[in-house]
Amino acid sequence: MENGNSPSKPSIPEFEKKLLERIRGSKISLRIMHVCGTHERTIAKYGLRSVLPKSIEVISGPGCPVCVTPEEDINIAIALAKSGATVVTFGDMMRVPGSAESLLDAKSEGANVRMVYSIDDAIALAEKKPELEVVFFGIGFETTVPANAAALLRKTPENFSLLASQKQTPPAIELLARDANVDAFIAPGHVATIIGTKPFEPLAEKGFPVVVSGFEAGDILLGINLLQMQVEEGSSRVDNGYPRAVKPEGNPIALKIMETVFETSDSEWRGIGRIENSGLALRKEFEEKDAAKKHEDLYASALEDVRKKVERKDKKRCICAAILTGKAKPSQCPNFGKDCTPKSPAGPCMVSQEGMCYNWFKYSRDGGGKLA
Repeated sequence: MENGNSPSKPSIPEFEKKLLERIRGSKISLRIMHVCGTHERTIAKYGLRSVLPKSIEVISGPGCPVCVTPEEDINIAIALAKSGATVVTFGDMMRVPGSAESLLDAKSEGANVRMVYSIDDAIALAEKKPELEVVFFGIGFETTVPANAAALLRKTPENFSLLASQKQTPPAIELLARDANVDAFIAPGHVATIIGTKPFEPLAEKGFPVVVSGFEAGDILLGINLLQMQVEEGSSRVDNGYPRAVKPEGNPIALKIMETVFETSDSEWRGIGRIENSGLALRKEFEEKDAAKKHEDLYASALEDVRKKVERKDKKRCICAAILTGKAKPSQCPNFGKDCTPKSPAGPCMVSQEGMCYNWFKYSRDGGGKLA
């Protein structure tokens, strides 16, 4: 502070001011769904909902990879850890509950569960500790898949395997387009850096304007304005609002690596259910690295115990399923900010920094943000 004056509120960049003027000047009303946890973090952190006109509503879809990981996959990971395997995964994933408990709970009971930052860390552990049976619990969307695929294409230790719970984004968005009350979509920029813009074209062909957006506040405002312009023109297409990182064809090298190791499969999404062709399973040539098959005999009995240990009251408390599909807001949950907080989450949407509940709790209890 200088000259005894109070610090002034940060000003909005000129580019963002102009975008806001254009958004506010449009007569178009839109209910927009984004499908990216990082988008939600930016929207909440910078209070973008508070500066948008009432005619524009932005809701969050299933863009948080931790949030959509199904209970059964977590149950298998817990059963593996309780059966003697060393299960390693990302920090957020350790706290997400399965049917009744989390990997962190299993660790507190003596199971060997560790946090890593990448699949390479997991492989390094397997190489350093050949006496351990190391299982990497790999979750996420197309963004994280190439790294996992590339690792398996290299020679990995015999005591290493992958428990894959990985998703493809476009099929989930297409399902929501049929079921949710949504006019347009903001597609995730990091996913599009891998798969490109073309996989989102079926949505546009069905009449939904789509824009691929980056992660800065200005990127998201640009995306909203591009969607308004499509509606004003009476068209629906896929606009690339993130050309500095996204090409229409995506990343051909990453796609080739993915296709070599993984094949499309049906997949269960937490809060949504089974979605056709939305998962990625290891191809037959890599089955020896598939932890779910390699260690099935080892964890079978432990898995039954994990499934039976269900605290049904916890399931009733969490409305994450409705939040992930845009049918409810965190503030509509009676336990939001009370029995459910980041320190004591009742469900996955409060665990991850990409979860909608976490971001609403951290940045604004009403979801509107605090910036004007």
